[in-house]
Amino acid sequence: METRDNTAHQKAGQVGADPEIAEADWEAARKTFESLASTKFRTPRSQYAITIAVSSRCLFNMVEERKIFQEFGLEKYVKYQQDHEEELLRKGPAFPLVKALEAVNLRLRELYPDSDEIFDVVLMTDNHAQVGVRLINSINYYGLAIERFCMTGGKSPIGYLKAYLTNLYLSANPEKVGEAIEEGIAAATMFQLKEDLNLSDEELRVAFDGDAVLFSDESEKIVKLHGLDTFFEHEKKYENNPLAKGPLKGFLEVLGKLQKKFHAKDLRHNCPIRTYLVTARSAASSGARALKTLRSWGLEVDEALFLAGAPKGPLLEKIRPHIFFDDQMFHVKGAQELGTIAAHVPYGIGQKYNKSISNN
Repeated sequence: METRDNTAHQKAGQVGADPEIAEADWEAARKTFESLASTKFRTPRSQYAITIAVSSRCLFNMVEERKIFQEFGLEKYVKYQQDHEEELLRKGPAFPLVKALEAVNLRLRELYPDSDEIFDVVLMTDNHAQVGVRLINSINYYGLAIERFCMTGGKSPIGYLKAYLTNLYLSANPEKVGEAIEEGIAAATMFQLKEDLNLSDEELRVAFDGDAVLFSDESEKIVKLHGLDTFFEHEKKYENNPLAKGPLKGFLEVLGKLQKKFHAKDLRHNCPIRTYLVTARSAASSGARALKTLRSWGLEVDEALFLAGAPKGPLLEKIRPHIFFDDQMFHVKGAQELGTIAAHVPYGIGQKYNKSISNN
């Protein structure tokens, strides 16, 4: 017994006495672990990833749970969630988007195995931590690659967005979305759909309105305050002056950055990210300034649709985007009625004219 113990102490002493051997052992263990880890679920380093923060009420349909909270309070709500931990949550409006982001990630991992320039979805919720088990069970069942959670127990999560280096925040709470935009973070309010949509899992499609979304509300102010004729004159006069950036400009920028990674591999025509500008502007009278602004930023969209005031819903129904961003609630509601996942960007003068819409 004494001899065996002395031998063990000697071996331990040898490892401790030679830091280089210990470091080599740790490095070998690390490489072995990484080789065994699934490429799909390897969490990227935050400083390189494109972070999409999604609330639990966007990722899942929690309308009934929300009613319990509003009618009976926090304690009954938490108990209900604990009692139903094994019951899966239904898919919410951001679910198809998250699946499409994961499809893009798989393609990027195939082309750039060591790169962390991929999408990283963070569940950002003010839910109590005790609700986390049901969320985790549902995420695991659906096979979603969501590893980072931020559960603030009733406190606003907005303060954590910058710490997570958030590129886009999606929430069902318009007040939180407004707070995020004021902090300079791209954000939008999502709404529950009447039925599940069967959208592409192979190609991420993102559609943007122009003014007060990609661009500032400079031109929108002229329309609201002085009418269309003055707006057309203004846009013609300042055609070569780029518009100031809007709240979603940065998100289009990171999408374009990822697109270029596919273009560099000669995959422009097989790129799994497709972007759209869907604007009420007229191409002939005010379209040039919008396109020249994007060019001045070094950005482009795959398709530009100038509708000259026509409804956006029918065109979006053909595009079938995973998300469409617009500052006008009228367009958001019209798109929703035709089966498009539309998100409201509460920014600019147009908010004075928006009418309320149910957030259930």
